[in-house]
Amino acid sequence: MGVGRFVYTPILPLMHAQAGLSAGSGADLATANYIGNLVGALAGILAPALVRSPVLLRASLIALTGSLATLPATHGTAVWIALRLLAGVASALIFVIAVGSLHSHLREHPAHLPGWAFGGVGAGIALSGFLVLTVRSVADWRAAWWASAALAAVLTVASWNLRPEPAPAITAERGRAAAGGPRIRTHRWFGLLFASYSLEGVGYIVAGTFLVAAIEQSSPGWLGSGAWVLVGLAAVPSSALWARLGRRWSRPDLLLVALVVQAAGIALPALVGGAAAALVSAALFGATFIGVSTLALAAGAHLRFPRSVALLTAGYSVGQILGPLAVAPLLRHGYHQALILAAVVVLAAAGAAAVLRIGFPNHVMVVRHGAPAPQPIPGEARKVSQEAPDGF
Repeated sequence: MGVGRFVYTPILPLMHAQAGLSAGSGADLATANYIGNLVGALAGILAPALVRSPVLLRASLIALTGSLATLPATHGTAVWIALRLLAGVASALIFVIAVGSLHSHLREHPAHLPGWAFGGVGAGIALSGFLVLTVRSVADWRAAWWASAALAAVLTVASWNLRPEPAPAITAERGRAAAGGPRIRTHRWFGLLFASYSLEGVGYIVAGTFLVAAIEQSSPGWLGSGAWVLVGLAAVPSSALWARLGRRWSRPDLLLVALVVQAAGIALPALVGGAAAALVSAALFGATFIGVSTLALAAGAHLRFPRSVALLTAGYSVGQILGPLAVAPLLRHGYHQALILAAVVVLAAAGAAAVLRIGFPNHVMVVRHGAPAPQPIPGEARKVSQEAPDGF
């Protein structure tokens, strides 16, 4: 999923230079991928049985690999948009199935172990960046796509026998819980969390799409792809690290810190030129974008808001669609203004997180029989620690 979803970022500058792709069309291809990601995520939410199917997992792996191999063999923005749309749907389904598998098969394991598994996204980013960095010195943009397809095929074989989450057993206890479970007074706090995470979707995806192109505007070509490798390497341990920090500090506090650090990383290459700024930017961005998802979704689980993961993922996905569209008018003058706007949006997300941390309940208020009584929910700390991001 890390390869199929994110390899477009380091290939984009090559397509600008060699395939005649305009900046606006590049944003359109990115948006198509994010729309596909939303469609795939919604399919997993609305039809849970689909994402328990090994057949769907394998079909999605083949479709994602095939879309990477087909794109360089075709011509025209319309066809490329369709292929990136397909890649978005397939990568979302793969990711949702992997999340379900992790949560079911590693439920009793330490929380950092699923976090390391999510580092696979970062590993895919790093591998794809290294691949493009290697290929660009000897071949053109088409070879970069075909090389990424070959890498995806190898990873498809490696993940072919992944066991999806089994169907949940229906018990009398679960039936009673569904019918008469406690109502939780967390609406206002969840609203702030939803706003913060949706804004993060807008800001993060601009950097996730255009960071390499922005760096290459004023630096040697190798530096952009090299920075993307560093983004992936920094992302590998980030989910496990932020999950571990979440055991000691409040998640809203950590969310605020992560968003401020990410905003600084996004703005840095637009404000300061040179290799050092580019590499620091890549490290800060890679270390935070998966961590923000980990923290936000864990906070939503702590609040016990109904369908919190589904709602947060939907807001985040819509933000990803809006991000490239919002900055498209700025791309005529290069990518630096787009990065500045993205950093401002992420700072707005940090502002919402700052308000959230003021009143975020350490213990959730449970309402039973019409009488409120503040009490911690048994097992909540362990349950929340197992949460991991359900969509990028």
